[in-house]
Amino acid sequence: MQLASSFRYGSPILRADSPLSDDQIHRVAPSIFADSKHESRSERYTYIPTIDVLRGLRNEGFQPFMVCQTRVRDEGKREYTKHMLRLRHADQIIGDEANEIVLLNSHDGTSSYQMLAGVLRFVCQNGMVAGDNIRDIRVPHKGNIVQNVINGAFDALDGFDLIREQKDGMRAVELNRDEQQAFARCALALRYDPTNAEAPAPVTESQLLAPRRFEDRRDDLWTVFNRVQENMTKGGLRGRSSNGRAVSTRPITSIDQNVKLNRSLWMLADAMRQMKA
Repeated sequence: MQLASSFRYGSPILRADSPLSDDQIHRVAPSIFADSKHESRSERYTYIPTIDVLRGLRNEGFQPFMVCQTRVRDEGKREYTKHMLRLRHADQIIGDEANEIVLLNSHDGTSSYQMLAGVLRFVCQNGMVAGDNIRDIRVPHKGNIVQNVINGAFDALDGFDLIREQKDGMRAVELNRDEQQAFARCALALRYDPTNAEAPAPVTESQLLAPRRFEDRRDDLWTVFNRVQENMTKGGLRGRSSNGRAVSTRPITSIDQNVKLNRSLWMLADAMRQMKA
């Protein structure tokens, strides 16, 4: 599935440990507060500002902890362009992890309201997004949008039962050294084309598997998945380019690429869980 949004490199982004205020959100993503739809939209397009939807979600116990807005070259679209919020419900903050709903929208016709299931691991502040086997909800710009999005958010909460089941299953699976290397090799192929001899992966499977903290030295699939995911998305791994020049992998700052990679990694880990069951 293609994500219904495309966020460019360097998009304005804000994350916080406590719920974001309207002022904080507005500084990063003014399009959330757009007071009208873009002129390109027809009369059939029902315009409801994202901030109205967010206020409805807040009334139901959902709070935003991350916001992002894509950069645009056309300044005339800046107030309407695509934006993303990651929200948590009070019931979904569990120990060192929190289930999150990823909400996407725009007011220029490039995105419907879209909700995806996500997980935040507090120890590394690295938001995961569950794979295509988890519920993905879209709400078009028509009808009672606020209530439809709120209903969709609660539907997405139902999908967290499946996420919990998959996480518990991953924790119960132990991987030997060869299996961990195989998982990391498949993960590398998600970002670097293994058939492109001119641009091979600059780092090795062992580097993706290297723990960044003591508690991540365990060999269960969930921990291995977390190590690989963090090393791939945060970057900073030293390696060699195809011509032998020393390089350091870049963090994935594009929201679109981050979500796509996270979903692919989740599906890869869940496939290994099923294979080992």
